[in-house]
Amino acid sequence: MDRTTLDAVVAVFVAGIVVLGVGAAWQTSRQSQVHGEMMGHTAVHGPHPLVYLFGSILVAGVVAGAYWVVREQVDAETEHRPSPRAAEPDPESDSGSRTDVGSESPFRAESATESSRPNPRVLDVLPEDERRILEPVVDSPGLTQIELRDRADFSKSKVSQTVTDLEKRGLLYREPQGRTYRVYPSDDLEER
Repeated sequence: MDRTTLDAVVAVFVAGIVVLGVGAAWQTSRQSQVHGEMMGHTAVHGPHPLVYLFGSILVAGVVAGAYWVVREQVDAETEHRPSPRAAEPDPESDSGSRTDVGSESPFRAESATESSRPNPRVLDVLPEDERRILEPVVDSPGLTQIELRDRADFSKSKVSQTVTDLEKRGLLYREPQGRTYRVYPSDDLEER
């Protein structure tokens, strides 16, 4: 779920809390009026209607404040994520810039053993389903999620959920292309 959608969901939730509080305050006020008319006095039995009103505003404020703190932390984490534009393959040099991790290439300054040494450690600690998604992306950056689904032999929803989880952890990123996404390994993953 992207940040704007999550903001809207939290806003609706907070507004719902306030509306429930206003409704409870109104209902309590109406009951005390009816009860007061029947008994001949205006004393309120039970909590005062303003307790419901201020209580709901307090709870809504706490929920909104907690979300705001978490949202700020998530924003700070995404600032450190590598830019999708920085790792885009160069369209003019199709085969030169997109080298396989395990193969040697004359275009790379470092040897293949140096660049592939950290990757197996990261891939080895991942669960099997995440590894089946991440390995093809590392081998062929820019795969579409449809191609990735075929290579990993997972359902569409499984690929989407796993890619989303890996993207949240900063191991890959995706760029929209038509009705699907192109998936790339993050710079952070290649450094590991």
